[in-house]
Amino acid sequence: MKLFGRGGRPSGRKAYEKLPLAERVLTFYAEDGGSWPHFAPIVDALLARGERICYLTSSDTDPVLELERPGLSAFAIGEGVGRAFLFQTMETGVVVATVPQLGISVLPRSRHAQALGTQYVYVFHSMASTHMIYEPDGFDHYDTVLCVGPYMHDEIRAREASAGLPAKELLDHGYGRLDTIRTQVAALERTPTDATSPTVLVAPSWGPTCIFETVGVPLVQALLDAGCGVIARPHPMTAKRTPRAIADLEAAFGAHPDVTIDRDIAATESLRLADLMVSDWSGAALEYAFGFERPVLFIDVDRKVNNPDYEALGITPFEVAVRDQVGGVIAPDALDAIGPAVHRLIAEADSWPERLAAIRDANIANVGRSGAVAAEIIAEKTGAFRAKQGLR
Repeated sequence: MKLFGRGGRPSGRKAYEKLPLAERVLTFYAEDGGSWPHFAPIVDALLARGERICYLTSSDTDPVLELERPGLSAFAIGEGVGRAFLFQTMETGVVVATVPQLGISVLPRSRHAQALGTQYVYVFHSMASTHMIYEPDGFDHYDTVLCVGPYMHDEIRAREASAGLPAKELLDHGYGRLDTIRTQVAALERTPTDATSPTVLVAPSWGPTCIFETVGVPLVQALLDAGCGVIARPHPMTAKRTPRAIADLEAAFGAHPDVTIDRDIAATESLRLADLMVSDWSGAALEYAFGFERPVLFIDVDRKVNNPDYEALGITPFEVAVRDQVGGVIAPDALDAIGPAVHRLIAEADSWPERLAAIRDANIANVGRSGAVAAEIIAEKTGAFRAKQGLR
């Protein structure tokens, strides 16, 4: 793999711009290392087809920079004005990204896109619906959206109708990280549920209304009082925006033998060990429920809403609709109920795999093969671009 823009190497942005068009027909963009788990199944399938991929990342610690894959060239391009200029002047055939609102001034569409026929393709990094947790214009500037499931078609078409937008291409893709988790689960020996002393993973989202920012310490204490072992996994953005919330956890439980604080959000070991997850509006809750086929207990904090007008579409968000089906819900001011709720869900352990698999398979597209499906879609677009430009 070629690597540019890190450790004293030439600027990744400049190195990418110097490539001939034939070598940068297909461009992936990642804001940070968290994008890789969502891109990896697609990238692997594309490389297996012989595609050449340019992978632009704004993170110097992106794990893709450490990979050795023939056909994959990684470029650390930073952020700010230089990145915006690169996107504004980019000449490529297909851009694949998991960044909502690409197409606005911070990350503009290229001024050469129309003349070249560049296609912008969106890949989701959550199974949540498109219209509540994302900004209203999150997907307006993409040409193709690779949907997690059919429910997203209705949401995006409703958005287009309400805003008077042209219809974009919507294709069922699925969810790559779910497939990766399912593959890992199949290779692991399933840990038996301990009904008397279950392990509970607390893995919330981040923000002023979320678990660790509001009821983190009393919630963990309530779980300990109920005889549970606890793995607390704060979101990286909590550490960045409200580090005091994590400091409070460490002060209260840092020395407790039944509490582990896990900062590696990309790893799956904590998910494997947990008998149950406690979460709020985190996308990780659905990954856990559908990947490990174990229940989630939701703390009903205020919803994460980045589109205050989402209710105008008249569509219940997927993550709202399935909450009661994948576990249970308790109020943040009723933490004394958490112990009984955990033990009730754990007591039904044998029934959860079948129940959760049924919900997953009814709503998530192409389970187990999303990478191959996306690769076929993208390869068709790169092939059409090469033919139009007379490239090999």
